[in-house]
Amino acid sequence: MDIHPIKTDADYRKTLHEIETLMTAEPGSEAGDRLDVLVTLVEAYERKHYPLDWPDAVEAIKFRMEQQGLTVDDLVPAIGRKNRVYEVLARKRPLTIRMIQALNRQFHIPAESLLNQ
Repeated sequence: MDIHPIKTDADYRKTLHEIETLMTAEPGSEAGDRLDVLVTLVEAYERKHYPLDWPDAVEAIKFRMEQQGLTVDDLVPAIGRKNRVYEVLARKRPLTIRMIQALNRQFHIPAESLLNQ
């Protein structure tokens, strides 16, 4: 198996192209093993060169509201009175630990996003 590290963007694009050709490889076969190794290399390269940041807390809340059709009233049990919900959504009031825990538990918003204020 002749595999090299991904050092440049050209290496990255070439490896992605090779991965596309191997997508139908049987697991455990030589081609399947090659696919596993190449995917691991690409993941490492992407983590270093194209890191994904968690969305900020307000964007995460708004996204979940849109996804689930939630209203401000639905957030009241997790955040507090209606005016407090509006303050949080307008970025005038930060989330407390209690709010973060409740939003995570009730609406399954990742805590990493909720901590990103």
